Amino acid sequence: MPSTLLPDRAILKVTGDDHVSFLHGLITNDVEHLGNDEARFSGLLSPQGKILFDFFVVRHGDTHFIDAPKAQADALLKRLTMYKLRAKVDVADVSDKTAAGAIWGEDASAWAKANGGLAYADPRLPELGSRILISAAAAPAVTATPEDYAAHRIALAVPEGGADYAFSDAFPHEACFDFLHGMDFKKGCFVGQEVVSRMQHRGTARTRVLSVTASADLPEGGADIVAGGFPVGRLGSVDGARGVALARIDRVRDALAKGLALTVGAAHVDLTVPHWATYSLEPEPAGDAA
Repeated sequence: MPSTLLPDRAILKVTGDDHVSFLHGLITNDVEHLGNDEARFSGLLSPQGKILFDFFVVRHGDTHFIDAPKAQADALLKRLTMYKLRAKVDVADVSDKTAAGAIWGEDASAWAKANGGLAYADPRLPELGSRILISAAAAPAVTATPEDYAAHRIALAVPEGGADYAFSDAFPHEACFDFLHGMDFKKGCFVGQEVVSRMQHRGTARTRVLSVTASADLPEGGADIVAGGFPVGRLGSVDGARGVALARIDRVRDALAKGLALTVGAAHVDLTVPHWATYSLEPEPAGDAA
């Protein structure tokens, strides 16, 4: 049962009489119906519908914890503080007391209990396993590294904000929030909701997440995926010859239909749709929109 701590994550603690309705009205997912020790994957968007922050919201008793990228913690804390106005809400960074981790395998709850922590199922995809909240002072017997967990995520082609899509630039549909349970279209209003709902109903998302396999180790740093001399997507997270990409589905379809080679630098790559998604790289039937 691989387990690791994730030092690139920060934990915010949200409390106060109004904090549940406050979060519910801001973010892309439903927190009013969260069960105890249950989590939602969610985002906080710009009014234009772009992802500013992504995170997990975890309910534990009368408290909600936010498990977010450490690089975004200060900005997220400031943004939440700005929105709270007169609401009875307290938001604090408790990363010095609480750490995040991951377990992928069986019996995550038993591991967490033995180490004085809390485990909750990763709400994005069952194969990802569980996430952990644990005392930052604990020294649990982990059996893997953060790099091992990244390789596990990349093998499943689950994107990560900042690595596979740029904050303030990508729409939730482009980052596959709709397939990874990051949005609730029945919960009512949230920041950016009008734009996101329009994309959902019109089916206008053309950029999507794809799994990448290559003939050689892939370069890191966001290289272009090219077909016939033109970019069709951009590489994100990499683990050897495997990676995650955001690509224009229509451009990839056209390249495949024409028999064009897909390359990243000197490496030939294959692009496939993750098993958890339902969009396709097959040519669309004649008469359908491109």
